[in-house]
Amino acid sequence: MKFRVLVVDDSAMMRSELSRILEQDPELEVVGTAINGKFALEKLVLLEPDVVTMDVNMPVMNGIEALKLMMLRPQPIPVIMISSLTTEGAEETMEALALGAFDYVAKPAGSMGNLPEQAARIREKVLAAARSKREGRTKNLVRPTPTAQKPIQARFKPVAGGMEGQIVGIGVSTGGPKTLMHILPELPANFPGCIVIAQHMPKSFTATFAARLNSVCAMTVKEAEEGDILERGTVYLAPGGGHMAVDNRNNKIRQIRLVENVPGEIYKPSVHVLFDSLNQGMGTRWIGVMLTGMGGDGADSLCALRKAGGHTIAEAEESCVVFGMPGRVVAQGGAEFVLRESEIAKKLIDLVGGE
Repeated sequence: MKFRVLVVDDSAMMRSELSRILEQDPELEVVGTAINGKFALEKLVLLEPDVVTMDVNMPVMNGIEALKLMMLRPQPIPVIMISSLTTEGAEETMEALALGAFDYVAKPAGSMGNLPEQAARIREKVLAAARSKREGRTKNLVRPTPTAQKPIQARFKPVAGGMEGQIVGIGVSTGGPKTLMHILPELPANFPGCIVIAQHMPKSFTATFAARLNSVCAMTVKEAEEGDILERGTVYLAPGGGHMAVDNRNNKIRQIRLVENVPGEIYKPSVHVLFDSLNQGMGTRWIGVMLTGMGGDGADSLCALRKAGGHTIAEAEESCVVFGMPGRVVAQGGAEFVLRESEIAKKLIDLVGGE
């Protein structure tokens, strides 16, 4: 049975191009289109799609307004937002993800831009969203966004196998923004380590996402910059459009190094590039975490850490939006702990140096 898709966009050219791209996959069928959010809501009842692609900026009712109403349904339908590749588009996308959107496709403002070049990724995202509905994962789409309330300071002491100033490396893709928005605020400001994150995200989006995380976290969150010296109590988000690595200088200074291109790495920022640099520079003196996402980026590197005796965490299938990246780690025997989203922050505190 094919997955049914509703395409919502006020541009006839965009509706046509998206429909053409999607129907190149034999598992997908575009059952209808709509010119704005108002018509989309009406067609949901008539067409019963498995997934919706939704433009953000439309007349009468825009994509954000329509998404809010769609998420009130007893069984929310997964939505892929079509966002402009601008700062404003990034802010709108973060809002949509917080409201429950499954994922997004970014394009240059005012045109189809590189949409044909993204055809395979668009189909991959729509298929993942449709499968999540069929598998009953839509319960993970809508979760309350945390407020800016800071957690209580925790007391720490060194633990066996731990080290002061330990690095936590996190890899994440589809569903990552919502997941990170729920895990990171649970860590206290005096967390005795730092966190480096590779989240698949476009260049113009990561600064906005880092700022949003910083507004709800006790730890300081920033978009990483070339030459940043890693400090305790700080979260470093890899800038989009390139890759981030961590260099260990004489076991005294851990420093961010940004790399524009790495042959063979199709995802940016690459989890593999980040985790591999930590394996090379830190040995087993770092903790690896793999969260929700499609594919297997970074899975081999995390499994290598576990094989060498390091601590690794994979998000459990029950809380994942997509059990691709963590599922690969689990299947390869690289997960020391398989934990739900709500259990991960506590485990990190325990591993790094909690009481």
